Amino acid sequence: MRHLSAIVLILILTVSPSCDFLRHKGIIGKKARTLESLRAQQDSIRVADSLRKVQDDLLALENAKLDSVRQEEAKRLAAVQTSKYNIIVGSFLTPVYAQGLSETYREQGYDTKVFKMEGSDFELVSAESHQSLRKAIERLQQFQDTVEIDAWIYIRP
Repeated sequence: MRHLSAIVLILILTVSPSCDFLRHKGIIGKKARTLESLRAQQDSIRVADSLRKVQDDLLALENAKLDSVRQEEAKRLAAVQTSKYNIIVGSFLTPVYAQGLSETYREQGYDTKVFKMEGSDFELVSAESHQSLRKAIERLQQFQDTVEIDAWIYIRP
């Protein structure tokens, strides 16, 4: 019986390859390389998903900003179109000069608007706009006394 178990043991050892044999043939190495490759792919996918999420978030933020700017511009345009009586502090043929004066008054806290004079090439700089003529005249007198003596009222058609 002892001989039989020894023979079986010798047969098992000779028939079954050793770990060195597996390493030599690359079977264990292939599995490790494949596993490492799959892990690297997973990491790449995670990074790409993270970048895509950040890009989507930035795009959503940018779109929100653009919508906000569009809404403010629409409000400003509506205010310019609905305000009939404007206190004018300057008129220019050069739009850059009109924008510069507008910024000067805006920094002082006025809600300035720049628009073209009807039937003319002049750009008018309005420091204030009013719905009623009475309010516009009242503010013009205060404005001429304290801010700009040459200010005048322009009535938009």
